[in-house]
Amino acid sequence: MDTDTTGTVSFPLTGRNGRTFGGGVSAVDNWLARAFLRAIGNPALRVVLWDGTQITADGSSPAVAMVIRDRGALWRLLTNPLLNFGDDYSAGRIEVEGGLVRFMETVYRGMRSTPRYRRVSDPAAYRRNQPNLNSPLESRRNIHHHYDIGNDFYQLWLDREMLYTCAYFSDQAASLEDAQTAKMDLICRKLRLEPGQSVVEAGCGWGGLARHMAKKYGVRVTAYNISREQIAYARSRARVEGVEGQVEYVEDDYRTIRGTYDAFVSVGMLEHVGPDNYRELGRVIDGSLSEQGIGLIHTIGQNCATPMSPWFLRRMFPGSYPPTIREMMALFEPGEFTVLDVENLRLHYAKTCEQWLARFEQNLERVREMFDERFIRAWRLYLSGCIANFRLGALQLFQVVFTRHTNNLVPWTRGYLMAPLGVADGNL
Repeated sequence: MDTDTTGTVSFPLTGRNGRTFGGGVSAVDNWLARAFLRAIGNPALRVVLWDGTQITADGSSPAVAMVIRDRGALWRLLTNPLLNFGDDYSAGRIEVEGGLVRFMETVYRGMRSTPRYRRVSDPAAYRRNQPNLNSPLESRRNIHHHYDIGNDFYQLWLDREMLYTCAYFSDQAASLEDAQTAKMDLICRKLRLEPGQSVVEAGCGWGGLARHMAKKYGVRVTAYNISREQIAYARSRARVEGVEGQVEYVEDDYRTIRGTYDAFVSVGMLEHVGPDNYRELGRVIDGSLSEQGIGLIHTIGQNCATPMSPWFLRRMFPGSYPPTIREMMALFEPGEFTVLDVENLRLHYAKTCEQWLARFEQNLERVREMFDERFIRAWRLYLSGCIANFRLGALQLFQVVFTRHTNNLVPWTRGYLMAPLGVADGNL
């Protein structure tokens, strides 16, 4: 699904002295535009300058184009493209023709062919471009920036349970609601939940998984989250659905988790922890999981440790970082946890983001009642970029199941994932 997002928005484009940017295109402007195309790998892309001049790498006329509306935006692209493209697209100084997702895929493919942007493992990737890391105080600030902008906004384009993580499309024609329910059931099966067990959830979002585990699997759940708006919503839903006695939502950091549980689960939180804190999270898991307990971590990841873009970190998700599998082992090795299963749902996340973007666009007028045009364009870019990155394999979605190395009560095969609910596979 390539959503065409080429609507034009008018913004005042003036310099500090009140002079309007733009004017005629000079030979220098033309040269700079060609230099920009070379720097990003000469992708199949037209650059259209403010007077209508069109520039391509090979003289062809690709369907995908970037329209630069003033000279200042061109200069900014050359100085810091990974930050300034997002800012100037959001401000209307850059437009896209041919579909934003398709444009992003075209640019990303070109960039990955160049030495400057080729993905090479960087041991300090997490710390690059970060406005904030993830101390307890910084974590609250980071989460507030993205998640506390209004539950009404997220309700416009998420599913009924408000799950803001990868869905599971066992049937590619499934609705988003059905795919999110399937995701929750997949997680519960992997944890092998049984009635009466206790579960701790680190980072619970709007609480949908905790309620699902309580209602459908008969377990008791203690769920931690530092987003005030999400916790308020989760508690309200628990009261309405009659599971207050089974689910406790705690407004606190994962580092404060106490008690012993039959299962540990974290869905979509590890991206906000940062590798500097993986050993501490590992100690929390070690202190909370019972001797035969099962754990599951569901996280966006990547194959090669590379930094996040400065625009994404400053404008959308400060403090975020998708780990590699190697980096994730810092959670498990110190406590000698055994990794039982790793599944990659990358293409499921691409499809999930496609559904989110489509719903976002369908509800655009209601979004406009809440936020300005810059916000709308930033979120359109964010969701489109996610689709492109998951399609191209720059981002992954890992589900990792683990237990203590002494636990031999583990499934002999993966049959338990396919069996009817309540029918367990034989143990070792």
